[in-house]
Parts: sequence; C-alpha cells; structure tokens
Amino acid sequence: MDTTKLTLAEIGRLIKNTAGVDRELHDALRNDDRIGAREFFHVLSRRLECEVVEACRLRAMYEREEMLAARGVGPVAGLDEAGRGPLAGPVVAAAVVLPVERFIPGLNDSKKLSPARREQTAAEICNQAEAWAIAVASVTEIERYNILGATFLAMRRAIRLLSVPPRRLLVDGNLEIRGIHIPQSTLVDGDAKCASIAAASILAKVWRDRLMVRCHEAFPEYGFDRNKGYGTREHCEDIIRFGPTPIHRGQFIAGLISTRTPKIAIPAGFRLNG
Repeated sequence: MDTTKLTLAEIGRLIKNTAGVDRELHDALRNDDRIGAREFFHVLSRRLECEVVEACRLRAMYEREEMLAARGVGPVAGLDEAGRGPLAGPVVAAAVVLPVERFIPGLNDSKKLSPARREQTAAEICNQAEAWAIAVASVTEIERYNILGATFLAMRRAIRLLSVPPRRLLVDGNLEIRGIHIPQSTLVDGDAKCASIAAASILAKVWRDRLMVRCHEAFPEYGFDRNKGYGTREHCEDIIRFGPTPIHRGQFIAGLISTRTPKIAIPAGFRLNG
C-alpha cells in the first residue's frame, strides 16, 4: 500500500471504517512524510500498543483454564454472584464453562464494563460457552439462610443446571461453596483475573439488573431501575418515606424502619422467579 497516493481524508476514512488496526496501513504510513499522515501513524501506533496490551491481559485471564486443560482436568466452570450487598432483590449466581481454544474479546470484570458492553459481552458468552446457567435465591431465602447461605444456594442451583457437568470449579472470593463435592479453587478478585469467573460475573450482573428493572415496574417509587436495590441515599430515603416492599431484605433495612413505617403490598400478578 502506498498512502502517498491517498488524500488525508481518504486515509481518515480508512482508519474510521476499519475494525481494529490495519497493520498494512500502519506500516505504509511510516514512510509517508506528510504532517497529517504522521499524526495518523501515531494514532494507529497507540491503538496497536493498546491491542497488544489487551491481548496479553486476555491471555492471562485464560491461564488457569489452560493449565487445568493441559493436565486433563475439565470441564471447568467459573462461578460468581451478583447482589450480595443490596437492600432489595434476589441474589443471582452464574456458572460458565468456556472453551479454551478461543477467547471472548473484551472479557473482563463486570464492574469494569459499561451496561451496554456488559449486555454485548453477555450475548457473546452465551453464544461461545460450552455451557452456562443462571440461578436465583429469593429474598425469602436470603432471610432464611442469611446472604452467604443464599449465595451458596444460588451457586449450587447454577451448577446443577449446567448442561455439561463440571469436574472443577473456579469460585470468586475466598470461600468454597458449601454442600458441593466437586473440587474447588477460590480466587480473590477472580472476576478480574480468571476468564470463566469473569464470564459468570457478567451473566449474573446482567441477569440481576434485568430482574431489578422488572422490580421497578412493580414498585416505581424506589428507583430500582437506577439503584438496582443498592443502598443509595435516595433509596434509603424512599424506604423511610414509603416503607419496605416484599422484595426488601428485612435484615438489611432494620435500621431504617420502625413499627410506624408503612408497608407496601406486592402488586397482583407480580412474580420474580428469574
């Protein structure tokens, strides 16, 4: 390619319309002495550096799964949850078995992705995963078993729902799942370090956010579409003003309510079963 035969506007359109970095264009611009061409070259050089860094990050995310596969251990399922901390709504767990021969672009901790990117990546995970499952533990179960017990309950359900039975579990955090006899490995901040855990974190987060939007439709006073049940100042003020709903966690909001706080009835026909 000889970029000297192209106008700067044409080069700009090539860059804009090309996904990623066109290495042939990048190398050709190296020999183009025009000021504008040099600027384009530096832009592509920076993008190329970012691509290399991202490729290294992504490969590191798959290291645990690749090491286990090399030892003949598999299938391997990553486990994570969403919703341990909110004042309202269920806790959601996801289990994901990923192929190690192909990577999912942009896979990362769900908290580091925008809502739109999470939705996009979740769809990619569902398309590429060897198996995936999502399970819910209700507010009633959170009250009955406490939040940790309910989280493990949701995780056990997700594992049982997998179409491919796993032989090893990679679990986010530092606690093994109770009541499971499959070998487990825990990993603190696993959603930022391990591909299958990151995938599980994304599916759990996306699914729970969708459930909380449904909760908002039933209880619009509380802004569940924005706060997703977390204890924002506005949400706490709404609880004090309107009282708790049936999807509020009583143990979590005990300090916000009194015997004179009103209680909201659940709307007819509303169900939150995932």
